[in-house]
Amino acid sequence: MAWVGRERRFSSIDVEAMKVSTGSERVRLEGLYVRVSGSSGQESSLGAQEKELRATSTGEIVKVFHDRASGLREDRPGLNRLLRAVTDGSVTVVRVTYEDRLARFGVGWLGHLLAVHGATLEVLHPKKLGGRDELLEDFVSLVTTFAGRLYGMRSADNRRRLLAESGQCHPGGGQ
Repeated sequence: MAWVGRERRFSSIDVEAMKVSTGSERVRLEGLYVRVSGSSGQESSLGAQEKELRATSTGEIVKVFHDRASGLREDRPGLNRLLRAVTDGSVTVVRVTYEDRLARFGVGWLGHLLAVHGATLEVLHPKKLGGRDELLEDFVSLVTTFAGRLYGMRSADNRRRLLAESGQCHPGGGQ
């Protein structure tokens, strides 16, 4: 290695020497991540995702991490357990069926975070969109997510109102 101004320069011979395998390839310790948006039902979707990931596995499956929560939620118990497994080295490959199962947005950032800890992200069915199509898909996803939240808030308000009218709970939400 030599310094040239403020840059480091490496010889091509040294770089090639670093590429040579030591004979002990890293073991694939796979963490499978499956997620559905709803809190009830959809067990068949979780099962189908897990089955597909297991069928295409090429390493040792350490654990399957499950979540029943929106891909926009940052605090998901299954995802948090998966990230802890990556940081402690017990998972070296994170596998998902589609990248939106891992997160609706910010999958690139999660991939970089995994790489910092020596893990890789594998998406079984990667997106083939680009430019305008991808932007449109992101926009539709945002509108759908927020519309769902709005309707969920309205239905919760209506349930509270109906319970309050029937005398089963107080209007403030307490029982």
